[in-house]
Amino acid sequence: MSDLSNRITVNPDQCGGRPCIRGLRIRVVDVLDLLATGLTQDQVLAELPDLEPDDIKAALIYARGKLDHPVVAA
Repeated sequence: MSDLSNRITVNPDQCGGRPCIRGLRIRVVDVLDLLATGLTQDQVLAELPDLEPDDIKAALIYARGKLDHPVVAA
C-alpha cells in the first residue's frame, strides 16, 4: 500500500488553509461529512468524481491522526 498521507495537502491560499485532497478544492471535511451522512464510498466517489478510493482512505486516516493524540493528566 502506498503512503496515503501525501494525498492530503494544505495550502494557505486554498480553501482557507484547510486540508484538501491532492491539491483539489475538495476538503477533507467535505469527504467526512458525506460519509457521516450515510453515503457509501461508491456514492461519495459518484458525488465527487475527481476523488479516487485512496483519497477517501487518506481522509479517514488524516482525521484519525488528528483525533488520536495522548492526553496528559496533571
